[in-house]
Amino acid sequence: MSPTTTTPENGGAPRRLLDPTSERSPAARERVPRLASLEGKTIGLLDISKPRGDLFLDRLEMGFRERGATVKRYKKPTFTKPAPVDLRHEIAVECDAVVEALAD
Repeated sequence: MSPTTTTPENGGAPRRLLDPTSERSPAARERVPRLASLEGKTIGLLDISKPRGDLFLDRLEMGFRERGATVKRYKKPTFTKPAPVDLRHEIAVECDAVVEALAD
């Protein structure tokens, strides 16, 4: 069963978080706390190389910059495979948070 949470943004209504991986026995993962503010933070935007993902990330970048964040862009070589280990490491070292784009 997926964890259920409530947040002030959704009026305290239950929100179910789904893990899209096909794990038979999902690993328990502790959630990282949300950033209190985007001001002065570095946000990584990962384009997974699907068509139009860059357009989605362009809009997010504008919003993040308006809120005082620095934005760094990254791109996977192909959407058919996981991001290379060195790319994941680079993002983890350079960014406070990351958004992965999935579009078609």
